[in-house]
Amino acid sequence: MDHPPGTAPESASAVPERADALLRRDIRRLGELLGQTLVRQENQSVLDAVESVRVLTKAVQGGDPDATRRMAKALATVDLPTATLMVRAFATYFQLANIAEQVDRAAHLAERPQDADWLNAAMDRIVDERGPAALTTALSRLSVRPVYTAHPTEASRRTALLKLREIADALIAYRAAPTARNERRRDRRLAEIIESMWQSDDLRVDQPTVADEARNMLFFLDGLLDETVPHLLADLAEEAARRGAYLPPTARPLVFGNWIGGDRDGNPNVSPQTTIDVLVMQHAIGIRALVRMVQQCVDEVSMSTKLVGVTPELAASLERDLAELDIEARIRRLNVEEPYRLKLSCVRQRLENTRDRIARREDSRPGQDYVGRANLLADLLLIRDSLLANHGELVAGGALATLIRTASACGPQVATMDIREHSDAHHQVVAQLADRASGVAGEYAARTRPERLTWLGGELAGRRPLATAPPPLDAEGQRTFETFEAIRTAHRWFGEEVIESYIVSMTQGADDLLAAAVIAREAGLIDLAGGSGRTPRADIGFVPLLETVAELRSAGAILDALLAVPAYRAIVDARGGVQEVMLGYSDSNKDAGITTSQWEIHRAQRELRDVCAAHGVQLRLFHGRGGSVGRGGGPTHEAILAQPWGTLSGEIKVTEQGEVISDKYLLPALARENLELTIAAVMEASALHTSTRVEPGTLSQWDATMTDISDAAFAAYRGLVEHPQLPVYFTQSTPVEQLGALKIGSRPSKRPDSGQGLSGLRAIPWVFGWTQSRQIVPGWFGVGTGLRSALDAGKLEELRGMYAEWHFFGTFVSNVEMMCKKTRLDIAGEYVTALVAPELHAIFEQITAEYERTVAAVLEITGESELLENQPSLKRTLEVRDRYLDPISYLQISMLARIRAGDTDPQLQRALLLAVNGVAAGLRNTG
Repeated sequence: MDHPPGTAPESASAVPERADALLRRDIRRLGELLGQTLVRQENQSVLDAVESVRVLTKAVQGGDPDATRRMAKALATVDLPTATLMVRAFATYFQLANIAEQVDRAAHLAERPQDADWLNAAMDRIVDERGPAALTTALSRLSVRPVYTAHPTEASRRTALLKLREIADALIAYRAAPTARNERRRDRRLAEIIESMWQSDDLRVDQPTVADEARNMLFFLDGLLDETVPHLLADLAEEAARRGAYLPPTARPLVFGNWIGGDRDGNPNVSPQTTIDVLVMQHAIGIRALVRMVQQCVDEVSMSTKLVGVTPELAASLERDLAELDIEARIRRLNVEEPYRLKLSCVRQRLENTRDRIARREDSRPGQDYVGRANLLADLLLIRDSLLANHGELVAGGALATLIRTASACGPQVATMDIREHSDAHHQVVAQLADRASGVAGEYAARTRPERLTWLGGELAGRRPLATAPPPLDAEGQRTFETFEAIRTAHRWFGEEVIESYIVSMTQGADDLLAAAVIAREAGLIDLAGGSGRTPRADIGFVPLLETVAELRSAGAILDALLAVPAYRAIVDARGGVQEVMLGYSDSNKDAGITTSQWEIHRAQRELRDVCAAHGVQLRLFHGRGGSVGRGGGPTHEAILAQPWGTLSGEIKVTEQGEVISDKYLLPALARENLELTIAAVMEASALHTSTRVEPGTLSQWDATMTDISDAAFAAYRGLVEHPQLPVYFTQSTPVEQLGALKIGSRPSKRPDSGQGLSGLRAIPWVFGWTQSRQIVPGWFGVGTGLRSALDAGKLEELRGMYAEWHFFGTFVSNVEMMCKKTRLDIAGEYVTALVAPELHAIFEQITAEYERTVAAVLEITGESELLENQPSLKRTLEVRDRYLDPISYLQISMLARIRAGDTDPQLQRALLLAVNGVAAGLRNTG
């Protein structure tokens, strides 16, 4: 098979947009080995069938008017066993092509000059414009937090991901030493893995549990802790020093976050016990990595007291450790004159004791283990300070410095867990407690939001508990309250940095945050009363999640009202004066369309910036971006630089989820690049984007134009989603009903008690359905109407100026252009013709008309004659890839038609799910 180069999903960054001989060679060889496997495992006829369909697909794309009919006829007559094998063959090819492309991207990164990498380029710009002191300031504030979520958009099993990484290792090894012997060794290894892949089930047998999702997340984080993160942190400090700047050894420029085990909203499978269980799993991984790094330091730090001294502080600490810890006699004897090794052995023992104690789920024993990272860092800094005081500067700056930086950033817990719950859950708890305290049933629920805000603010500031412990609550209320108790337990066992933020989803008013804070007060996590020399205490912070357009438009008012409550402001002050706000991209896109969603999020960031500045509070934005553009995705680096000026002061959180995680983090070189990209963008935006880059008058005019575009796009989008027959059309024209059968996540695809229709459907299945049928409506619908309104108003030159000079608008148009290129309405038309009732075809005509408007407007603004004209290699990659993707779509259509006609053959159901997986693999996008 003539296999094309792969392509990264739209969320990946810096994709080499050119054909490459080595990449073509790798994919051609993988294709040949796959073909050999098909012949060996099945028979030659299967390979011949795959090849004949590929040739037909090429003819269809070449404009042969009869090829589509021949294609449909050929696939309609294929027997089910052969169709299943064909789907698997094409899907396996896509997985092989994707990993080969990732290897090629990694190889190009390795060849890049050092001064051309993202971190160095960003540092140079900062130093050139503002000087080394500005770089030091930017580094001191830097806190980039990728947050891994359990949102189920990765269709590939972990088994497949492990095999793909093995394929990558084989390809990389041969590229490093391309000898004839190594080529034979590579081919043997690749053939083994491909055979194993072919004989492995592509589908999950059972629905993954939350623990399964946590293991998948930790699979990637464990790999990052091996070398990527330690080396990145060390290089960041070194490059800063080369430019006269300074990164403190205990700085946390990179902090991983996690939602798995903490995201309760709509997931009944996440319980307080689940939270603790996942944190135990995290610590097993984190402590293992730290023990490994400590052992490296033991091997390196071999100074003898016969030759150098130690500080009195280190000597006293070591004496206490040896008296308290059960250190092996052999180690005491062999290292009796090597105090640094002895001290590090004590650190290692404490870490192992911590691991064992956490596994038993017991409280800490003073002097025996660690709770969090503070005492661990104190021990490591004692060693560092002693080395620095005794002519050991170079050793102190080696493996020990890397250990200190890694322990500071990741700690024993690897990632900081966020807790999320729906705002209604907190009001239900407070209502039960408040009504019981007042003796008046229904009193709390009858209050307006302003009345609730006043009452909750008073309760939060006071000393009176609303109930005895444990509080009398119904089953749901008890579950919510136990979540806060689980946070207290986690803090006691693991340290307070293990859970820092409590996110309130569907925040519509300031009272939604205060309700959660009052429950936290009842659970002992907050004490604002002070007195007797005590200062106000808040063990967690509270984060509003603004998810719909209405909430985004109210962002400034909600935050202003919240920060104006003295008791809540005391919580913010106790948390270091930082207020975190989360912006929901997925739901706002589903609610209002991509144009209005992106514009309202942009405007909300400005409002939040100004409100926080007025209150003297630092803003930390948490971007809830999905993998696809339709869920807020797109290149992270560009998205960060496109934020409004002044919204970044070094801190940012961004969700990572689904297939984006494997694309970014499966290979160490790509993981390093993606972390570098994010860190570099945050540094640069924080240090340099502190005022508008555009003349205020011009920006004001562009704002007005963008608002007009958004209004027109919103009307068009709502005209589609409010069509009374759209739910039926969506279900009939897409395989959305098969998402649950894929068993790719623990969370239900619909919100509880949401009823029928689209309103309760989560954003993931919404994007999933449109993407599978190649309509990809969430990625572009409404854009054409919006842009056309401005073009018809004579604003072409203004729009071209916006595209060239306004980062926000340029990024927006580029993402839409990519999604339009991925859209295939000719394929979508086959779904509609075969599966949709004729009376609903007008909806597809509406979608087609808007697509044509969008493409025409984008081309007029960019000046291109066709989509991606300025990115010819990427354009070719997508087109060639469709030759292998189109047959799976045709097979999927015929399978859906048979199932909907009443065919209940289990093998047909399985074949359809394999087709869904195949489309996901080909597009590198599930939802």
